Amino acid sequence: MAPSPPPAVTGMPAVAPYHPPPAYPPPPTAAGTDARAVASLGFGILGLIFALPLGLPGLIAGPIAYFLGKGSRARIAESGGALGGAGTANAGRILGIITTAVGALVTLLWFVVILNALNDVSFGE
Repeated sequence: MAPSPPPAVTGMPAVAPYHPPPAYPPPPTAAGTDARAVASLGFGILGLIFALPLGLPGLIAGPIAYFLGKGSRARIAESGGALGGAGTANAGRILGIITTAVGALVTLLWFVVILNALNDVSFGE
């Protein structure tokens, strides 16, 4: 048996050098969560954790969480769907209110305890 001749070279590649474009548009990208919304939630959670035993950190972190959440909700509304995280911003805002209230109550409780302790101290009488 004689060997078969090699296939003829036509100069055209067997596969097209490019892919045709898709017949449909690409899916929309998911809106990213606003960083201020996440920061608001973080300040609200951490402030509440530290407000329960100490009080004063809640008075500091609570308003920060509230105003970060409030500003974030405004930015999300103005973005026209480009930013997400409205629920996160709202949760941070609400936690900011709760944290401020808890911090105020615990701080008041600590003042009462400290003043009561100072009042009960006898100075050698």
